[in-house]
Amino acid sequence: MKVLNLRCARDHRFEGWFSSDDDFVAQGEQGLMACPMCDDKTITRLPSAPRLNVSTQRGEAPPVPSTIDLAQARAQGQWLRAVREVISKTEDVGDRFPEEARRIHYGEARERGIRGRASSEDADALREEGIEVVSLPVPEPLKSTVQ
Repeated sequence: MKVLNLRCARDHRFEGWFSSDDDFVAQGEQGLMACPMCDDKTITRLPSAPRLNVSTQRGEAPPVPSTIDLAQARAQGQWLRAVREVISKTEDVGDRFPEEARRIHYGEARERGIRGRASSEDADALREEGIEVVSLPVPEPLKSTVQ
């Protein structure tokens, strides 16, 4: 099993696990990889040093991640947790979002948290009616159960 450091075109960094280098290349060519943050399918492999069982007493200490890298990783983790929480506490109404939001707002349907898809025009119209709408891009991998 190979654990590779990867990056999408938006510079989100993450790990990918592959059975071999050929497996990584094949999945890339077939478009099977996507960034867990933004669902971008333009994935590049970052250089990484092999892990060796060498005492740090003989050489230099392992590199310490920069403060920026740590802050970015923390922010990405917090964002993913927040998105997962929203998904777990809302009902997906899909393309019916504008209609269902209106039904709830006007008391025609029971009040509950919903999520779904709406065009920017529909979202603007809902806001003009006094209905709170928040756009939240959800990465494709979070929309389905991971096996």
